Amino acid sequence: MAEYKILKTEGRAKRAEFHTVHGTIQTPVFMNVGTIAAIKGAVSTMDLKEIGTQVQLSNTYHLHVRPGDEVVRKLGGLHKFMVWDRPILTDSGGFQVFSLAGLRKIKEEGVYFQSHIDGHRIFMGPEESMQIQSNLASTIAMAFDECPSSMADRDYVQNSVNRTTRWLRRCKEEMQRLNSLPDTINREQLLFGINQGAVYDDIRIAHAQEISKLNLDGYAVGGLAVGETHEEMYRILDSVVPYLPQNKPTYLMGVGTPANILEGVSRGIDFFDCVYPSRNGRHGHVYTRFGKLNLFNAKYELDERPIEEGCACPACRHYSRAYIRHLLKAKEMLGMRLCVLHNLYFYNHLMEEIRDALDKGCYEAFKKEKLRGFEEGEKQ
Repeated sequence: MAEYKILKTEGRAKRAEFHTVHGTIQTPVFMNVGTIAAIKGAVSTMDLKEIGTQVQLSNTYHLHVRPGDEVVRKLGGLHKFMVWDRPILTDSGGFQVFSLAGLRKIKEEGVYFQSHIDGHRIFMGPEESMQIQSNLASTIAMAFDECPSSMADRDYVQNSVNRTTRWLRRCKEEMQRLNSLPDTINREQLLFGINQGAVYDDIRIAHAQEISKLNLDGYAVGGLAVGETHEEMYRILDSVVPYLPQNKPTYLMGVGTPANILEGVSRGIDFFDCVYPSRNGRHGHVYTRFGKLNLFNAKYELDERPIEEGCACPACRHYSRAYIRHLLKAKEMLGMRLCVLHNLYFYNHLMEEIRDALDKGCYEAFKKEKLRGFEEGEKQ
């Protein structure tokens, strides 16, 4: 059984350790997104270790479609398949159901939808999601939920949340069954439930109270960063996080920018994930302590400095902005790779700095200084 140990708090911010069967996670933590068991941008699991990655996130729906979770199971599970011996979190496929909205039909038993690759019909419900994630043998499995649009009307959101709660109970039962089977690869697989409720604070709070009774291994806040403003997101976190168990890890799904992470930590979030660092890196947008740079800009053509002075990532230790810009302009894959490596290092290093500030009891001052640097950089 996993153990979550709070080492220090500052306001609502938590500095903790989460012990799992695949190693201890120091939180707050950023999870690098490897949707189909790979980080986009030609980044290997060896690279991930070098840049300080603690947790890798993969996607249940995408791996079910290709290569197939049964294939991964036959090859010994996701850790063995992708050669990664640290924790892996798999998301449940619920968000893909939301993002493939034109292709889906939601019913009580689960969701019928079409593969985005070849159009074949797929059914996924709570039991199927748990079975797929058990085959993948991830460290942490996410419960199957519906992610309603933040623009959805109140009645729709309430009905959706009620169904998500019923699905969560089914997920818990199915995971207990799977973890009891002798041929299950990871019989210590953990289950995190997901809080939903769009932008309705009262629905969110009632849902948090309800799912907290299930005593799961951790709890996520889902359905944010899908259209609402940053201010709305922070307001919802202020409202709902106090109603989730403080003695369990809290995960803010799909968020976000460095500023979002700093604000999320203040509100009691332990886990974050986002495609921004890898996606932006593939387009030549790189993060620094003074905001983002676009390396396609002509002003970097003769710039011999690294992406960020003092950065210890593999790109900054060896290469100039001018060279990386040339690679990007020439569509050389190495350009993308170096930008993605830098961005993932930046995120992982930011989390180290956050943990260090919490250890020292000076997080709020650290946060203000970081946000000021980002804001000043954006103005230049």
